[in-house]
Amino acid sequence: MNYNTSRNDIEMREYGRHVQKMVDYAVSLQDRKERQAVAENIIQLMSILNPQLRNTADYKHKLWDHIFIISDFKLDVDSPYPIPTAATARIKPSFLPYPQKRIKLKHYGKNVEALVKKAIDMEDEDKKEIFTEIIGNFMKLAYKNWSNEEVSNDLIKEDMKTLSGGELIISEDMNIESMTRNQQKQRSFSKNNNKNRNNNNRNNNNRNNNNRNNNNRNNFQNNNNRNRYK
Repeated sequence: MNYNTSRNDIEMREYGRHVQKMVDYAVSLQDRKERQAVAENIIQLMSILNPQLRNTADYKHKLWDHIFIISDFKLDVDSPYPIPTAATARIKPSFLPYPQKRIKLKHYGKNVEALVKKAIDMEDEDKKEIFTEIIGNFMKLAYKNWSNEEVSNDLIKEDMKTLSGGELIISEDMNIESMTRNQQKQRSFSKNNNKNRNNNNRNNNNRNNNNRNNNNRNNFQNNNNRNRYK
């Protein structure tokens, strides 16, 4: 029994072991013309095994790069494209750091924290109050969508103090209900539209059924009259 653990490694598993053996055979050929012909035939087979590569730009270039990678860069043939090397073909992508920013109140998200910070840095007090009111509106809408239940204004005010470190205050004169009310109106409007649409469909179906029944009744009456006068 020949186990995979005792066989040579496969450079690119998506092509399978048979393609690996073909490429190894091409590397072992002494005649350059024969080696070139075998390599071009292997390229055609690789394009059949991976047809999804045809949807990418320069897919033939990728196939030629792959055959050199499979041969461990030992295949000595002419390529219509620049021949890759181990240094250029196996470049590891640079490390992408994941943002590890701690969010005080996660149900509002980091964007609300960014808005709060921007409001704190505002020098114009009138603009700061307007911006604070807008943020409070959005916070109440976000909290309602997150909890799927009603939320008191007092809770939003306390959360605003927490996020701003006491720098921003939602006063009693501020209206932080407009966004949630607009959302409720939109949902109610959508629900009424669906209800009206269903009623119209039901009425149309009933009307069609009545017309169909009337037509059947008239046809039946006409047939009876025709049979009576025969």
